Formats: sequence, structure tokens, C-alpha cells
Amino acid sequence: MWIDDEPRHASAPGPAAPPLKPRPSLRGAGGLGAALERWDPGITGARALAVVGLIAALAAGVLLWTGRPEPEPVPPASTGPDSPPPPAAALHARPVAAPTTELPGDPLIVHVTGDVRTPGVVTLPPGSRVTDAVKAAGGLRKNGKVGAVNLARKLTDGEQIVVGSDLPAAPVPPARPAASTGPATPLDLNTATLEQLQELPGVGPVLAQRILDHRAENGLFRTVEQLQDVNGIGERRFADLKDEVHVTPP
Repeated sequence: MWIDDEPRHASAPGPAAPPLKPRPSLRGAGGLGAALERWDPGITGARALAVVGLIAALAAGVLLWTGRPEPEPVPPASTGPDSPPPPAAALHARPVAAPTTELPGDPLIVHVTGDVRTPGVVTLPPGSRVTDAVKAAGGLRKNGKVGAVNLARKLTDGEQIVVGSDLPAAPVPPARPAASTGPATPLDLNTATLEQLQELPGVGPVLAQRILDHRAENGLFRTVEQLQDVNGIGERRFADLKDEVHVTPP
């Protein structure tokens, strides 16, 4: 048997792997590292601690909610005889002025002359007084005087005010009453025509024709009260007509 005496060369080795670094240990960091390793709760322990912390937070919130101060109700104001007097501030409160309302009616037109700055015709609201007319005319002129004019008197439409005169103001004639819309003398219902009936207050062409038709169908009127039998003449309208008409006996 042939034996090869030559030594065999081993294959060349590959690059060497880098040495593994040792894992740092907390034990060499002193007492803090040892304490952390000893108290490491792990994943299960961390979850348990989170649940405990959540329960503690909820309990603290409930305690804060139940321990909050409650507002005290304000007792109602008492108006009985035994109720305490109101505070001094309420006694000295300024009263609120009631709103003013203008008087209804037509405006007043008066003539202001005499010792005023701008004499002439002025227009004032109803209920005005002489002093308002003097102010509307510019007030008293320099070295002017009021005279015998009553500044507090209420004005009448159409009057003249002479400021500075020593003579009393002439009396204002009263307003003329409105003319009656009815005829001057009572109208005879048995002889009245359509045009004459329309002169009565509240009687138009339609109602006047109804009066004539009633007279033609039922004969002459014997009393004024029979006018109420006409369609359209009630108690109120008859009250306005009874003094404006009369009946001649047939």
C-alpha cells in the first residue's frame, strides 16, 4: 500500500466574524440598576398597574364631583306685615318717569306779535300754552317785556297773542258748533220726496227708497215709531232720526 507522506495543506480560513459585544447589565450601574431589575413588573404587571391607576383617577373624580359646593336658593321676597324693611338703597331709588303722550286733535295755529324776536304765525301741538307760542316766536326780544299776557293760559286755535301789551288779552270767542246735517225743520214722512229723505242723517239713496216703498205698500205713517219697520233702520239709527221727522195725521 502506498502511503502519501506529503502533508496535506488545509484550506485557507474565511474572514473571522466580529466578536459579540456583551449585553450591558444593570447590575454594574450600582444600586439603582439592581433596584430596577428587582422591581421590573413585566408586561402583565404593567397592565395591572394601568388598570389600578385608571380606577384611582375615576374614584378621585367622583369624590371631587360629590364634594362640590351647592348653591343656596334665594328666598322669595316677603310682602307680609312681618317682612323686613327694604334696604336704604331701594328707598332712595329714583322713580321712573311715565312716558308722555301727545293729546289727540288738530294742531293749533296762532299769531304771536309784540315784543318777540320773530313775530308771526306759529303752529303748535294741541294742549300748548302761551309760553310755548312765545318760545316758538323766538322768545322775548332785547329789553322786551311780557306785559299782561298770561303765559300759563292754554291756547285756542286762531287767536292772536300780543306780547308786551299792558292791556288784557281780548276774550277768545268760543268755537261755533257744527251745523246740523239734517233739515232745518222736521221732515214729514208722509210727504217727503226721495231727495228730501236723503238730507236726513245717515240716510242714503237706498234707505230713502226703502222708506218710500214702505209708505207705498203699507200706507201713510201714523206714528214716527213706525219708521223702525223699514228694513235697515234699527234702534240706533231711529234714535238719530226721530227728532228730525214728524208725521201728519192722514
